[in-house]
Amino acid sequence: MTVPVLSTEELARYQRQIIFRALGLHGQERLKQARVLVVGAGGLGSSVLNYLVAAGIGQVMVVDHDEVEVSNLNRQILHWESDLGLPKVESALNKLKALNPWVNIQVGRERLTPGNAGKWVNGVDLVFDCLDNLPSRLVLNRACFEAGIPMIHGGVQGMRGQVSTFVPGETGCLECLFKDEAPPSSPTAVFGATASVVGSVQVLEAIKYLCRFGRSLCGKLLIMDFMKLDFRMLDIGQREDCPVCSSL
Repeated sequence: MTVPVLSTEELARYQRQIIFRALGLHGQERLKQARVLVVGAGGLGSSVLNYLVAAGIGQVMVVDHDEVEVSNLNRQILHWESDLGLPKVESALNKLKALNPWVNIQVGRERLTPGNAGKWVNGVDLVFDCLDNLPSRLVLNRACFEAGIPMIHGGVQGMRGQVSTFVPGETGCLECLFKDEAPPSSPTAVFGATASVVGSVQVLEAIKYLCRFGRSLCGKLLIMDFMKLDFRMLDIGQREDCPVCSSL
């Protein structure tokens, strides 16, 4: 006899998603069986984690090394005044477990490095780049392409945001996009609502990718400028000399 993937309680919880024809029960079961990694539990990570867990992704891992600071609270909605000084992964875990007890959540409190990135991406179906600095993003990008794991990139600055999906063997990579980019010399401005919208787009990309429906951002960069209310889609080419993805 086949064991149901979703319990009666889960069917009730996700009912408003399941009635979406392109997803359906089969798609919700795929989400339940998915295993994803979110690197960064800050502004982007807060929105991504909230909506992944609410949507019923079966296994969610989150990696972050930071502690909650008061300057985080305008945008990092998983962290509250009472969490100041706590590790972000601990603060996030407390909220996410209360949000949806049917999701298996694992956390790692460490800084992503070339030495440990491969360990975290190994065995997952999808990775979320929710980082706030380019060097760490490029480390994650390389680890994903070496392991053959798709990565959904999100970035925010002020009232601008961007999202793209990189798939080893099918698209270019983050290093193709940011070959000559210089890291900012000081903290950048960020509105919480910008991070929320960009994180939400990342999660929608993940649902479509995992359940194989809709139009994807594979090979595309969606740029959102909320100051001008301007949305643009750009093609991302693969650099022939890219040290990360050219061989693929």
